[in-house]
Amino acid sequence: MLRYNIRGENIEVTQAIREYVEKKVGKIEKYFHDVPEANAHVNLKTYSDKTAKVEVTVPLPYIVLRAEETSPDLYGSVDLVVDKLERQMRKYKTKINRKARTTGLVEQPTYEFDNLGDEAEGEEDFDAAIVRTKRLSLKPMGADEAVLQMDMLGHNFFIFEDAETNGTSIVYKRKDGKYGLIETD
Repeated sequence: MLRYNIRGENIEVTQAIREYVEKKVGKIEKYFHDVPEANAHVNLKTYSDKTAKVEVTVPLPYIVLRAEETSPDLYGSVDLVVDKLERQMRKYKTKINRKARTTGLVEQPTYEFDNLGDEAEGEEDFDAAIVRTKRLSLKPMGADEAVLQMDMLGHNFFIFEDAETNGTSIVYKRKDGKYGLIETD
């Protein structure tokens, strides 16, 4: 059962919008069997150019469903996000089924997907072929230095050991040109 956390940026979340989002995003519940209660985080944004962006994140054990879409219509963006979430579930189910067929067992508990069929119809085969492996030693540094290193290398992300916490962290370049930091526990 999904619990909804719906918030708006530059838009008031009216009862009609809330009901529409809950109705549409709630459709993904039918694809799961024996799913623990989960939170659906929905972020609605409107921009000055009259476009609307919808972001949905549903963290579940062993998988995080996340999608975002921008279109001229808020309701259209919600529909597009739900379609994207359904494609993700099909791809995940296909991947798990292939793994089970090749190894004979599945290492992690998975959700049983209902109403999706054995293979995702019309979906491209998902092949996570690793074509290159790199080894690196993490150097203690601050986030600012890590951003400089990342920029000097011309990469979109950089992994480093945080000098303050001694934990592994990642800095990355966002689509808006700003930087993000991921810290591990």
